[in-house]
Amino acid sequence: MPEGPEIRRAADALATAVVGAPLTRVWFAFDALKRYEQPLLGRSIESITPRGKALLTRFDNGVTLYSHNQLYGVWRVAAAGRAPETGRSLRVALETERKAILLYSATDIEMWPSDQVEEHPFLQRIGPDALDPSLTAGTVVARLRDRRFARRRLGALLLDQAFVAGLGNYLRVEILWEAGLGPQLRPCDLDEAEIAALAEAILDLPRRSYRTRGKRGAGHLQDTPFRFRAYERGGEACPRCLAPIEKSMVSSRPFYACLRCQR
Repeated sequence: MPEGPEIRRAADALATAVVGAPLTRVWFAFDALKRYEQPLLGRSIESITPRGKALLTRFDNGVTLYSHNQLYGVWRVAAAGRAPETGRSLRVALETERKAILLYSATDIEMWPSDQVEEHPFLQRIGPDALDPSLTAGTVVARLRDRRFARRRLGALLLDQAFVAGLGNYLRVEILWEAGLGPQLRPCDLDEAEIAALAEAILDLPRRSYRTRGKRGAGHLQDTPFRFRAYERGGEACPRCLAPIEKSMVSSRPFYACLRCQR
C-alpha cells in the first residue's frame, strides 16, 4: 500500500491536472454515487487533499468525494477522452476539456457534504498527518507520552494510523533506523533524548521522502535525497556501523534493522 509521501505526490499530480477547470464528464461505477454525475457537470474541483492514506476531492458545489485506495486502488491521469490500457476496474472518472483523473479498483468511495466530511469514521479515527506542515515535534512527543500510545511497542505503533497518519512499513523501518531504536521498545522505555530523536525522525523522514525520493539532487538546499538505509537491505552493511542489516517479521510485516546500533 502506498504510504503518505506517495499519496501526497499522487494528490499533487491529480490536482495539477484538473483543479479549477470545468468538468465535462463525470462517471461513477457505484449506484449510490450515480445521482451526483449530472449535478457535477460544469462544476470544478477546488482541491484534492490527502489525509493519511485517503484523498478528499472537494468540488465547488459543496460536496467532497472521499476515497481510500486500500490495497489495490490507484489513481491515474490521462488525456481527455483516453484511458490507459489496464485490466483494472474503473470506479471514478472526472474529466475536463484537457485532462481526466481516473480511479481504478478501489471500493472505499463515498460522497459527503464538504462541511461534514471531517465526520467520516476514517477521518475521526486517524491521528495527525505526518506531512501536515502544522504538525510539530512537540505534538509528536506529546503523543508518544500519551497513555494511549506510551506502552505500545514501536514496531506496531508506527503502523497505527491513529497515532500518526501516513506512516507505513518502509517509513517505520527508516524512522527506527534513523533514531537508533529497535521495534521491541516502547515510548515509555525511552529517555528524553531518545524520545526527541524519534519525534524528529517521525517528522523528517516522511517529509524528506515526499520532497526528494527518487531525485538525484536535493529537493531543497537543506535536503539530502531520501534513500533507504535499512529497508530491503537485509544482509548489507549498515551505513552507520557496518554490521549486517538483519531481516525479520514485526507485526506481520517484513522488518529490517541493525542489531548493533539500534538498541
